[in-house]
Amino acid sequence: MDTGKLPGNVLERLVFSKIKKVHDDILISPGIGMDCAAIDFGEYACVLSCDPITGTAREIGRLAVHINCNDIAACGVEPLGLLATILCPEGSSEEELEIIMDQFAEAARSVNVDILGGHTEITNVVNRFVISCTAVGKCLKDKIISTSGARAGDSLVITKHAGLEGVSIIAHEKEEELIPVLGRQIVEEAKGFMDSISVIKDGVTAGQFGVNAMHDVTEGGVLGAVWELCQASGTGVEIYKDRIPLHMATRKICEYYNIDPYRLISSGCMLISVPDGEELVRRLKQENIDASVIGKLNNTGKRLVISGNRAEEISPPESDELYKIL
Repeated sequence: MDTGKLPGNVLERLVFSKIKKVHDDILISPGIGMDCAAIDFGEYACVLSCDPITGTAREIGRLAVHINCNDIAACGVEPLGLLATILCPEGSSEEELEIIMDQFAEAARSVNVDILGGHTEITNVVNRFVISCTAVGKCLKDKIISTSGARAGDSLVITKHAGLEGVSIIAHEKEEELIPVLGRQIVEEAKGFMDSISVIKDGVTAGQFGVNAMHDVTEGGVLGAVWELCQASGTGVEIYKDRIPLHMATRKICEYYNIDPYRLISSGCMLISVPDGEELVRRLKQENIDASVIGKLNNTGKRLVISGNRAEEISPPESDELYKIL
């Protein structure tokens, strides 16, 4: 199997097929593109999600907070807390662990989230630090937004710009290689994208506006997230590649490595399905969140990306473009 998220067909066959719902209190169960689980607690629901950080060794404490909280935000919910498991390779120093925990604690404070607990150990089963978190949120039961809620006729909106997390990781990891080729300004801009990977404000603002579905854009990039949202909701789509925002720094770095920015991990982008896309874009921009309408959902069953006069089928996400480099 290739590095990265399991392909959807393998997930269905080897993972989801083994999972049977036991309790009626489970409101959202596992599925393709489903960012969170949700449990009924009467008037309120508990919303949960988990994710590891495996694509980089840099800034992993910071990334762990934002990537996990982003999943909660994709339900329109503000995260409350995090549990973390940190696996340290043999020979790790106290200073290395302290750096990760400083990042983790600072990022948690920045999004007003409590660190609830977890587990930390030194083990020979990893060769670099691995951190995996579970995020928890709470909301009124009837206010949960699910990836499966998208409807034919909805506009598809994306916040910020494609590939921002992946390019930031690449710029941090490959800084010495990139500066002589692309210049320090481009590399520093790309590194700075790390400051924009939280989508809590995006998700909460969209949730208050009233939307049908949201999906956090992670491995597989924008095109992968579009496919997953359509798969979860049973819809088709037409999106326009030239409407997907792409920063110049992202374009230059992706061209240098010959990778596809639309298939590059993109935490910091939220994909949103909503009846009135233009009005939502206006609302997001009032909150200083860049957003664009990139297409429209339909009931044809076809998932197409249009570039000029060409329409291509959007394929399911495979190994992320990031792993071609790191």
